[in-house]
Amino acid sequence: MADKEKSTHQTNMENDKTLTTRQGHPVTNNQNIRTVGNRGPGTLENYDFIEKISHFDREKVPERIVHARGAGAHGYFETYGTVGDDPVSKYTRAKVFQDKGKQTPVFVRFSTVVHGNHSPETVRDPRGFAVKFYTEDGNWDLVGNNIKIFFIRDAMKFPDMIHAFRPDPVTNIQDSERFFDFCSNSPESFHMVTFIYSPWGIPANYRMMQGSGVNTYKWVNEAGEAVLVKYHWEPKQGIKNLTAKEAAEIQGENFNHATQDLYDSIENGDYPEWELLVQIMSDDDHPELDFDPLDDTKLWPEDKFPWLPVGKMVLNKNPENYFTEVEQASFGTGVLVDGLDFSDDKMLQGRTFSYSDTQRYRVGANYLQVPINAAKKRVATNQEGGQLRQENDKAPGQNPHINYEPSVLGGLEEAEQTGKEYKPFVEGHLVRESIDRNDNTKQAGETFRQFEDWEKDELLSNLIGDLSTCDKRIQDKMIALAEDADEEYGRRLRKGLEQAKKHGTSQNPLGATDAEQAPKHAEELGHDADPY
Repeated sequence: MADKEKSTHQTNMENDKTLTTRQGHPVTNNQNIRTVGNRGPGTLENYDFIEKISHFDREKVPERIVHARGAGAHGYFETYGTVGDDPVSKYTRAKVFQDKGKQTPVFVRFSTVVHGNHSPETVRDPRGFAVKFYTEDGNWDLVGNNIKIFFIRDAMKFPDMIHAFRPDPVTNIQDSERFFDFCSNSPESFHMVTFIYSPWGIPANYRMMQGSGVNTYKWVNEAGEAVLVKYHWEPKQGIKNLTAKEAAEIQGENFNHATQDLYDSIENGDYPEWELLVQIMSDDDHPELDFDPLDDTKLWPEDKFPWLPVGKMVLNKNPENYFTEVEQASFGTGVLVDGLDFSDDKMLQGRTFSYSDTQRYRVGANYLQVPINAAKKRVATNQEGGQLRQENDKAPGQNPHINYEPSVLGGLEEAEQTGKEYKPFVEGHLVRESIDRNDNTKQAGETFRQFEDWEKDELLSNLIGDLSTCDKRIQDKMIALAEDADEEYGRRLRKGLEQAKKHGTSQNPLGATDAEQAPKHAEELGHDADPY
């Protein structure tokens, strides 16, 4: 066919601006992974998503794509053996939660999300809260954040979200207009924006912040019965957050303040503690709710689904070497033990591929042989080779010639499953759709109304400061979301933007209004010096 001859058999219309994959396939849906029905589960043949996320996982070398700036510590988790007033075995057969008083070693890594390895710890950003449990059944990673919700509900959008939040690819400067351009066009993010632009967006330190699994998981008991579950870490030290002004003052004193605070506290014997609580819900789609329990942009209301204590965590030992422990620590949302299971949460299913894929790329195919990541129990696999392989993962007495299964020649064998397998029923067309209960502003309004007056003031001041430099179309979309969430919220944001003078540029760290003046101030304040 001649180059300019038009085909009458086009499957997807495209032009010079059409998004494609690296294979040249036009992308017809860049918002949703393919799922069974609009709630999930996802399917492994999500080629567009897998190509997109696996490339994203490999964008930076060797620093983490996200959560690069981190601090860590060792400790233990002590189970209560109960969940609320019930024995924990009623809901899960996971051994880590059985037997009151049993302690399981843990390693925790706290982090900021967007910026690089030595960025300030006062940035307006979510904080990572990742816990590795070295259980008797192998490792369990509970990977979460300090905020209990997230910006998006579908993993397809994750690379775009991080691209918009990270520094501009041309200037290498974070740009609030890019941030709000994405968020205003992804209205499900508005609840998270409300948290991040309030004082909750800058925790005072790692010890005094909450943690959350964010995703919805499942617990499975011995009978193979399952419930949906959300995890929450509550600090025994209390919760403290900072205003933008306070954070700027601290940054001027010490941009490592949170790492130092954690290290010094443990070194001085003031061991930080968190209580682990869960919310439990029956495993169905809950049509009586006005939100989907698998939606990561939503909170489960505590009055309907109470927080039930299941154990506590104590951090009592600092790393002996930052690189070998904190930097090489590798977590994955798919790292579960018997009695813990996945839900159809589309962010969880996407993260489960992405996280472990990132670790294989960043640390290497044998990252699980690095001591900080290795299980504290026997390991026996048929895996071979790979960069920096240290051990063979073979069992005592195993025939070294047999690196496959099944075999009658002395190879490894499958384990016998004792607990009944949970078998959820799945039915539906394969579609690329958002979940169908997707009110994007109701909970944001509820959160706003629960803020204290000073928190509301700080939220509006921060939003107005950054939005005032943005395109009017972006401002209008954000105002509309705020008005839909709460009358006061929308009215104050609209009035503030009408009165704000557009000044300077949006090329500032989030919440750092007038930061573009810093280069000129540095020149003006700089002291002349002669060459030497």
